[in-house]
Amino acid sequence: MHRSSARSSRPSSRRAARARRRWPTCSLVGSEPPARARDADAAAKRRVLIVCHANTSRSIIAEALLRRMLATRRRDDVVVRSGGIAPYARDSSLVSLDARLLLREDAIDVPADATSCDLKLHREHIRDADLIVTMTGEQRAMLAAFVEAEGKEVVTLREAAGESGDIDDPAGREAEFHRVCRDEIRRCLAKAFDRLAPPSDNGDEG
Repeated sequence: MHRSSARSSRPSSRRAARARRRWPTCSLVGSEPPARARDADAAAKRRVLIVCHANTSRSIIAEALLRRMLATRRRDDVVVRSGGIAPYARDSSLVSLDARLLLREDAIDVPADATSCDLKLHREHIRDADLIVTMTGEQRAMLAAFVEAEGKEVVTLREAAGESGDIDDPAGREAEFHRVCRDEIRRCLAKAFDRLAPPSDNGDEG
């Protein structure tokens, strides 16, 4: 009896372990907001959702860099998540090694077992977002099929920065292309920061 019970509990234990590793709940060394912000996600003033196709590279990089920018400015009033929107996006796909290595250059440590979030299965992240930022116009169009996105502010990252065009997918490209992609994401985030995380009414960013 005990043996059967232990065996039947293993699948749920494995699922729980995968859920704990999923990227939105991972701790990013050097970029995680203060503990009081993590404890107050539900009461945060603003929620930003960053979207790409599979949530294994571009949106992961953008999420990590934006978290770093917020932490540097001592902004704990913004919660950042990311997810994938494409038909082939899957929960628990491993984050791209290229993305992890690039972020390591910024002293941001993404765990080797960090995994993706499929927004088709986690529509609550779309529902709860105050601002949704996509990497491409195609991804913005994909969101139109989700009732949870109705009435939401949805922009591409370049649009948020006052520009036009897409952030190209670096998957399968050479290392230097990945680096250029990371740098372009960083530049656009910096340029769009006040739109992504508007200053509070009293001008206090602390």
